[in-house]
Amino acid sequence: MTAEVEPPVRPTLEDVAAVAGVSRATVSRVINGATTVDPALRTVVEEAVATTGYVPNRAARSLVTRRTDSVALVISERERRPVSEPFAGRMFSDPYFGRVVSGLLEVLRPAGIQMVLMLADDETSRNQLLSYLRHGHVDGVVLVTSHADDPLPHLLQETRLPAVLAGRPPRPSSLAYVEVDQQAGARLAADHLAALGRRRIGTISGPQDRPAGQVRLAGFLEALATHGIEDVACAEGDFTHLGGAAAMRRLLEEQPGLDGVFIASDLMALGALPVLQRAGRDVPSDVAVVGFDDSSAAAACDPPLTTVRQPVEEMAAEMARLLLKQIGGPGGPSPSVVFPPTLVRRRSA
Repeated sequence: MTAEVEPPVRPTLEDVAAVAGVSRATVSRVINGATTVDPALRTVVEEAVATTGYVPNRAARSLVTRRTDSVALVISERERRPVSEPFAGRMFSDPYFGRVVSGLLEVLRPAGIQMVLMLADDETSRNQLLSYLRHGHVDGVVLVTSHADDPLPHLLQETRLPAVLAGRPPRPSSLAYVEVDQQAGARLAADHLAALGRRRIGTISGPQDRPAGQVRLAGFLEALATHGIEDVACAEGDFTHLGGAAAMRRLLEEQPGLDGVFIASDLMALGALPVLQRAGRDVPSDVAVVGFDDSSAAAACDPPLTTVRQPVEEMAAEMARLLLKQIGGPGGPSPSVVFPPTLVRRRSA
């Protein structure tokens, strides 16, 4: 007959208190992150925690603090997308999303906050998301949405959960947001092409049902007009590699003699440059090309892409800081933050 082995007894708050020589209440305040504990006393308690091997009961702690120490990164996409292009596949192939995750983790990880990735691309997934949020599984939300008619910003506002948007909402909202100055970035591209003496200029815009696509196109055309260039060929793209290639072919059909192109994302430029080269147009001597993002796709282009940099990692880190500030205590609405763009010159223009 085999004797039953009793499971090891987990150290308790009382055990930590006995080793530290303090009260159980003091240990509890230290473990729950109270800021009113004397630093020297905090050090003694933390050393006692390490000595005893005490592990906090997160479920019990959540009942006291009403905190889960986790936040959700919600990626929202419109429902109308090609069946051959699954939402998750497109997301993970776009450098932008990886840069957002990297910037968020830079702030969340040292704060001991876990991040949950959630996707919402139809009504069913939206309802599941809202149910998850309303049941208190996370302390706050960072929302990345790409289309102007997305109902999630409004629905998030109704939950009263701390939330920060990646990008200015298309409609008035009390939610804080972080973005780059899209119009100023497009203006940098236009000014650079004009300064190079390019006059037969075209553009591959982003999707015109997305705020970023709309603002970058409008800013580019307005800036060119100040240089006396108003006849600008435009082909709408979709912020993807394949979409950039298809738009470049259409643009060359409309204006085969163009000598400058602004492409509203580096990923589209990665698809567009080979199309120019196959058409016998050398970059940059025949056609100067400027992109937007300064992502890993810019360095992968041949030649390396001159582009407008939006500091995505820094922007995402700021989103995390704004969210943690909201979670940390009551107060007025967090201020929104707009980052300035810069032009990064490489060999394409």
